[in-house]
Amino acid sequence: MDIRFVAGFGPIGTTDARSIGFWSGALGIEFEEPTPGYRTNDHLEGVKAFAIWPLDQAAESTFGSPSWPAELPVPQAWIEFDVESSDAVVAAAAELVDGGHRLLKQAGEEPWGQWTARLQSPEGLLVGVSFTPWMHEVATS
Repeated sequence: MDIRFVAGFGPIGTTDARSIGFWSGALGIEFEEPTPGYRTNDHLEGVKAFAIWPLDQAAESTFGSPSWPAELPVPQAWIEFDVESSDAVVAAAAELVDGGHRLLKQAGEEPWGQWTARLQSPEGLLVGVSFTPWMHEVATS
């Protein structure tokens, strides 16, 4: 077997408006509905990293402790959406809070140089809005 890329990723959604409200409303991802209830966006750029992130590390990065808080659903997956700059992460975090979403991690720089803010989707996914400098192309003169 020779896996070449991630063909798709997404949550198993709720049947009410919470899922579409979060993914489309809060994050601004536009969807088509080719069949009733199945919403897709086949135009987002591909994933730059596919990784198994241990729960204790995700908790440490999000909460500063290797224990996931008992009052929150344990995430079964994570996804990060990269934006154009660290300032854009800060602006996106503020926009999410203004939209009534609870951030689990405020916008800030990780020890490895990535900027992130994190929250959970209605399905329990750990969602990051990030700026990962080494994943952005550098313009050459």
